Amino acid sequence: MASEDISQLADSLAKTKVGGGELSFKGRTLKLNTAQDAEEVVQEIESFEGLQALRLEGNTVGVEAAKAIAKALENKPDLKRCHWSDMFTGRLRSEIPPSLISLGEALTTAGAQLTELDLSDNAFGPDGVRGFEALLKSPTCYTLQELRLNNCGMGIGGGKILAAALIECHKKSSSLGKPLALKVFVAGRNRLENDGATALAEAFRLIGTLEEVHMPQNGINHAGITALAEAFKVNPLLKVINLNDNTFTDKGGIAMAEALKTLRQVEQINFGDCLVRSRGAMAIAGALKEGLHKIKELNLSFCEIKCEAAVCLAESVEDKSELEKLDINGNNLGEEGCEHVQEILDGYNMSSVLASLSDDEGDDEEDGEDDDDDEEEDEDEGDTDDADEGEETDDGEETEEGDEGEENEQEKPKKFLPQESTPAASPRPPVDASTFLNFPSPEKLLNMGPRRSAIIAQTDVADTDKVVQAFVQISSVYRDDQEVKTAVEETIDELMTKAFSSSVFQPNMFITSLLVRMGLLKSEEKIKAVPHLYGPLLSLNHVVQQDYFQKSLVPILLAFISKPNRALESQPQARHILMQTLHKL
Repeated sequence: MASEDISQLADSLAKTKVGGGELSFKGRTLKLNTAQDAEEVVQEIESFEGLQALRLEGNTVGVEAAKAIAKALENKPDLKRCHWSDMFTGRLRSEIPPSLISLGEALTTAGAQLTELDLSDNAFGPDGVRGFEALLKSPTCYTLQELRLNNCGMGIGGGKILAAALIECHKKSSSLGKPLALKVFVAGRNRLENDGATALAEAFRLIGTLEEVHMPQNGINHAGITALAEAFKVNPLLKVINLNDNTFTDKGGIAMAEALKTLRQVEQINFGDCLVRSRGAMAIAGALKEGLHKIKELNLSFCEIKCEAAVCLAESVEDKSELEKLDINGNNLGEEGCEHVQEILDGYNMSSVLASLSDDEGDDEEDGEDDDDDEEEDEDEGDTDDADEGEETDDGEETEEGDEGEENEQEKPKKFLPQESTPAASPRPPVDASTFLNFPSPEKLLNMGPRRSAIIAQTDVADTDKVVQAFVQISSVYRDDQEVKTAVEETIDELMTKAFSSSVFQPNMFITSLLVRMGLLKSEEKIKAVPHLYGPLLSLNHVVQQDYFQKSLVPILLAFISKPNRALESQPQARHILMQTLHKL
């Protein structure tokens, strides 16, 4: 097929009218500056009978083009879903509000009744909220069920404007006997801080119908968290609460735990990277004991939780039959604490729900819980600035995350020396897969015995994350000691052979996820990179030479291994070995 035919086919597919009355221009990277530039889009909209959903993501729309598109929308009263994220790429911030105003006025003129509005990933700031403020207050949004404003840079001012608009929308719609019944609210990475979060909490209290709230990475500390917790109490239908990467401290944790005691429908809780600390975690454990019977996922990773509180959390899920994942990685349990938690869950036949504990920070005996209150005062003063800096400079945040634990990476891991057995020593009990994967060490891998490869290969290869996680954990114990090296390579071979031979395994996704875990590829989600790449690099060097490995993946690996990267530069020998192998392939 000629390249021109392929191009025409691609254009045709991009404009395909998909089911549900949807017209999509998603990802076509259209540069629509003028009305003439937008002519094709306008014609498609005008000729689409019964238009219910319009996708404009992944394009860039200027003021004049927005006016032309808006004119076409004035005759589309059936429009319900506006997927308008990432549609102002490269535009001046001053261009966005008038564009949004034109589009909003068109929807109001048409008499549309929106159920979903997505303006995520448009860096419009507080002024941009002014651009769709009138739309939110209009009858067009009285029927709104999902509002998505992720990564828009709204700030405190934008948060307050948004809250006021939602409150007015609810009051006006209530006067007509059909109050706004918003179900999904998404506003991550917006620097809302305490004042913005508190303003939105007032709107949430009034609305009372929320089922999902996603507000990660907003620089909110315990005052804002407490306000949100109070609002959640009057939203009994809440199923998903995602406040990842804010700052609870024990005050916020206790306040949120009190709210959770009143909620009966919650299925997912993400308080990872929220500095909940042990007292907050204990309070949440109490809420789990009293209720939350529908909980499926609980994330309290990287929260400075110590062993006693982690044990309470483990004990609190005994009767949670629907629980699928408990993530308390990156806390301060220590090796004994990790094993204790694992034993508790094993006793409940729930060992599979525990996420990896590979990033546990160890049991810090010196830091007492009494330090919490003293540190909170400092956090109140310093969190705002830190949050702003982190939000504005994504690259810097990623670098900081990748730098953790690299101080001693210049040296290869010490050679593993098996402990000498003595006649009096009793034989060590065999190690199971979950014990090794949650807290890997060379000793544990060897102690799994000759069936280690078959045991770990039982990993569900349809779940890419589990395969990547298993690969990372196995390769992390790689040593130059021949016995350990052989055990690592044999175990990885068994797992990878099963994965690559499976029809449900996705090799491209595996490589992408692995690169993210190695800190070589950025991710929207905050994933802590592997601190030492010596083992993963040499394990990869072994894997790419095997028959099961798809050679079409070699260029992808080579591109990322060749790029400048501090983590790679700290392991020059392992990197050079892998690059040589990839070039030969």
